[in-house]
Amino acid sequence: MGDPAAAWTAMGRAEVQRSGGWVPRPLSGGRELPLAWVRDGPGERTPVLAVPGGPGLASVLPYRGLRRAAARRGLDVIMVEHRGVGLSRHDSTGADLTVDDVTSTSAADDLAAVLDAAGVPRAIVYGTSYGSYLAQVFAVRHPDRIAAMVLDSPGLDAGDVADVRAHLRALFWDGHHPATARCAALVRELAAAGEDPLELSGVVQHVYEFAGSAPLERLLTARLRGRGRRSWARIAGLGRAEVESPTGQPLVFEPDLVRPIGQGELGFDAPPDGHPLDPQQLFALAPAAESRTPPYDIPAELGRFSWPVAVVSGDRDLRTPPPVAERVAELLPDAVLVPLAAHGHSALDTHRLAALNVAHIVEAGAHRALPGLAGRLAALPRRGAPALLGPVLRAGIALDTRLPGAPPTP
Repeated sequence: MGDPAAAWTAMGRAEVQRSGGWVPRPLSGGRELPLAWVRDGPGERTPVLAVPGGPGLASVLPYRGLRRAAARRGLDVIMVEHRGVGLSRHDSTGADLTVDDVTSTSAADDLAAVLDAAGVPRAIVYGTSYGSYLAQVFAVRHPDRIAAMVLDSPGLDAGDVADVRAHLRALFWDGHHPATARCAALVRELAAAGEDPLELSGVVQHVYEFAGSAPLERLLTARLRGRGRRSWARIAGLGRAEVESPTGQPLVFEPDLVRPIGQGELGFDAPPDGHPLDPQQLFALAPAAESRTPPYDIPAELGRFSWPVAVVSGDRDLRTPPPVAERVAELLPDAVLVPLAAHGHSALDTHRLAALNVAHIVEAGAHRALPGLAGRLAALPRRGAPALLGPVLRAGIALDTRLPGAPPTP
């Protein structure tokens, strides 16, 4: 049998050769990085520069389907393999980049270098999750390269941690929202009964984001009654492998060299506060990384972003929740908030058709129409592997929590 990693690398290189190229980027000590990038689309309109999240997600292979789907809809999409990740992980001698080579400012300058190589003066910049933060750093450093922006599930800085905690606890500890009040009561019961706080927090976040409050209530109820153990164990472990893995999955998710950006600039290294439902408990499992000071005060910079911006936010997003998106939209001079109902984090990853339609409308210069279209965008069919997680969770929970002898859940 052949080497799967080598085959995967060859596939990625073929994709770059087919639709993009490598841009030489200078490194310290006279070294050079061959930075990989790809482009799909007719090339007749303003391109969309799509920046994925992580930090640590690759662009070339994981988003092939997205780029093809975008091209079929007339969009011209450019993606850059983030330095330190995948096909942009090694310098010209084949050696891994160092942690010092991988900064948010150098990654932002890489985006500008690729636009230069592609002959693109300005682009629609679509950043999702961590990519929204990198898009904002890019905007500070290269404002003349931006025609418009989409900030999907945006983050600002380490100050988001307090908003994330407050939103999560308001829903699932205090029960301030009618749709989650029963879940909150069950969470409090489980916490009082000694449930592992890290597992409890992970189950709440994953089930609610991908499947909604009804399956979560069902699973929490079953847990209190000593049932649903299989679903609980599988869901509780969903986030741990990604955070605890030192190197991730080659050419798909490689967090090790980019981890300091998340730790310092986005607040992933903030310590747990000792109270229930703290997302920082999961990040505390990650390998230690050098912490960095953010290069800019992003909230203070947003008032200078003069171009149109669409801020996309899922109402079930617990990672960069609606209060953070609302704050981003309020700080921008020409922004609209696009709330997606029954949706979690990163439309670019989990609701591709909604994301592409948002990008198309922004590219057409009609971003102000988006709030009125939010309901129709959210109702579009969800496609791709990530979109299957919600139905799989709902079916698994229903099966695993069924009472003995009960008929199958319709």
